[in-house]
This record gives sequence, C-alpha cells and structure tokens, in this order.
Amino acid sequence: MELWQQMVRDSVHSVDQLVEKFGIDRTVAEGLDEFFQARINPYYLSLIRYPGDPIWRQCVPDKAELDDLEGFEDPLQEDRMSPVPNITHRYPDRALFLTTSQCGMYCRFCTRKRKVGNSDKISMKELESAFKYLEKHTEIRDVIMSGGDPLMLTDVMLEKILKRLRQIPHIEIIRIGSKMPCVLPHRITPKLVEMIKKYHPIYVNTHFNHPWEITPESTKACEMLANAGIPVSNQAVLMKGVNDDAEVMRELFTKLLKIRVRPYYLYMADETRGANHFRTSLETGLEIMQKLRGYTSGLAIPHFVIDAPGGGGKIPILPQYVLHRDEDRVVMKNYKGEIFVYREAHNGEVKPDLKIPIELVDKKNGNGSNGNGSNGNGSNGSSKKPRNYKEKVEVTEVATSNN
Repeated sequence: MELWQQMVRDSVHSVDQLVEKFGIDRTVAEGLDEFFQARINPYYLSLIRYPGDPIWRQCVPDKAELDDLEGFEDPLQEDRMSPVPNITHRYPDRALFLTTSQCGMYCRFCTRKRKVGNSDKISMKELESAFKYLEKHTEIRDVIMSGGDPLMLTDVMLEKILKRLRQIPHIEIIRIGSKMPCVLPHRITPKLVEMIKKYHPIYVNTHFNHPWEITPESTKACEMLANAGIPVSNQAVLMKGVNDDAEVMRELFTKLLKIRVRPYYLYMADETRGANHFRTSLETGLEIMQKLRGYTSGLAIPHFVIDAPGGGGKIPILPQYVLHRDEDRVVMKNYKGEIFVYREAHNGEVKPDLKIPIELVDKKNGNGSNGNGSNGNGSNGSSKKPRNYKEKVEVTEVATSNN
C-alpha cells in the first residue's frame, strides 16, 4: 500500500470522529453523515490552524448544510446532459468523463455530492459504454476526466483509461481534473508522472482555494507535474469565509504562479444543496476582480465565471470597463479609473476624435463630475475620479477633442 492510500484509509470519516475531533453534536453529526459523508485525510487535517478557519470550513461538516433547503442536487443539470452513464456532453467538442466516485478529501461545497462517495452512481462497470460513446462521437476532441478524483485510481487502472482514450483518433486533448495536488499531494509520485507523460498532450486542472494550501508538499507535487511537461491550471471557487477577499485571492494566485500553476477559472459558488452558506454576492466577486486587474500580472488573473444553473455552461463575468460603445467610439476606464477612448475603424478610415461626456457619481455624496476631467479638456487618461463611483454614460454631444 502506498503512503497516499494509507492516508486515505486513516481519514476522519465516522460520526464518532466528528463528535470527538470537532465537537459536533451527535444528532447533527448523524444527519450530516447521512446527507454527505466526511473524509478528511491526515495531511489536509494538519493544515487547519484554528476552528472555523478557511481550511476548516472547506472540509469539516457544518450544521448549516442541513438547514439549506434552497439549493439543487444537480444545479448544473449534468445528469440531464448525460447520454450514457459516466459521460456529460454539454459543449460541442468536449466531454466530461467520470471515472471514479472517490476523492482524497470530500469538500463540503462539492457540486457533485449527489454522486461522490457512491460507487453505484459513478460506476467503473459503466466505463465501456462511456468509451464507446467517445469513439462514436467524432466531434469530441477534448476529454476531461473527473469524478470523484481520477487520481484516486491506481496507476495501473489510470493507465488503462489513458491508453484507451489515446487509441481514439479524434481525441486530441486529455485533461485530468484532480484536487490531489492540493489536498493529498503525496499521490503525485515519480512513477505516476512518468506514466502520465507517455500519453501527452495531457493537462491537469487542480483546485486550490486558499494560500494556506500551498505548502512544501503541494509545491513539490505541482512542480513534479510541470517538470514532466504536464501543464497545471487552477480552478478556484469564491466562498464566504474562505477567500472572499482581494488580498487573499491575490496571494493565492501569485503563489500559484510561483509553483507553475496557472490560475484558470474563478467560479461563483454553485447553487448546490447544502452549500448555500458558502455563497457570496456577485458584487463581491466583481470587486475582487477589479482589485486584481492591473495590480498584479495578467498571468495571475483567472477567468471569473458563473457556471450557469440549468446547464448553460460557463459564462464570463467582468467588471464594467466599457462605459460606452457606438459605431465610432469605445469609451473605457482602466484599472485606475482613468477614461480612455478607442476609435473604431471604418473601411480603413478613422473618424476625428470625439469628446463624449461621462457623468461620474460619487457613491458617498452623489456629486457628479465630467468624465473628461475636472478641466474638461477631454484628454485620454487625464481625469481624476472619486475612489468609489459609478458611471452614468450619456452621449449628448459630438465634438472634436483636443487630441
């Protein structure tokens, strides 16, 4: 038995352990165990610094899970888009392939908790029908292996799946969605990465949510993958009490870059039953993104998305940088709040500069100011705005600017 397998076996998972280690009322612990079982391996448990901290919140069951009656069992409608067991086919050229029900740690915010931990719902007996679906559908060029966590499979079983996928001519890209580099980095071994790299191009999407998860062990795991030519990207979830703070996010994303993990997505938390207490407002996410853009490298800035309820797919959300757009001009603000005008081209010709008044309203006192600057000269980037303002764009006049 490998070390990582022993650590999974030694995980906190029983009602008695929840009562003893975390002081959860036994009746509540029994209800939580029935709703969505716990699994906290010794490594991830060691990252907890104090009760209720960002690590604790992600892994320790909470009574709030039982009080959430508003969420959905399958908020992304994955089951409705599952033509055969273990496959979800939502996008035209890629498919999700569920390979196991098991994870190295059971996240309390998991969007797939209706299936995770239940081998009847993600069954390895159904892998053949999944392979046949992928073989038949030649439009699929990108397969994302998920679960559960594919790296819970043994090296032998994982290689069988990779080898079979590589025998399908139209599959160009294989992605492995795994939280192991974060929650149980001991799973990433020299033997594993040597096996995986035989089936390139392979990418790994992992899942760090807080800077405290970046440790010497997780750093080593991610660097081993990168050294084997396996690009690693991160998909984080915005969660209340975990990472709903711009400085925490900036620290997370910049530290990920240092261990060669590219921030890929930042998700709004899904409307999953039992996870409503993790959800923040959309405004919180937009404010965080606005405090990242321009203040740190573009490499450290993920796509901020909502995975649309009902199976609509990932929809990017951006702060309001474009203030006005018409056939001649795009009026924008940069990360400092300065106003710039980009002139549209028409058959190779660019019309003269236009002055487009923009009313800026201070949120604190409601005072307005001309977006072309206090001196009204209309020069790009010359305006000084209140720190907190919202834009009200009114194109009331067209005139030649000073530029």
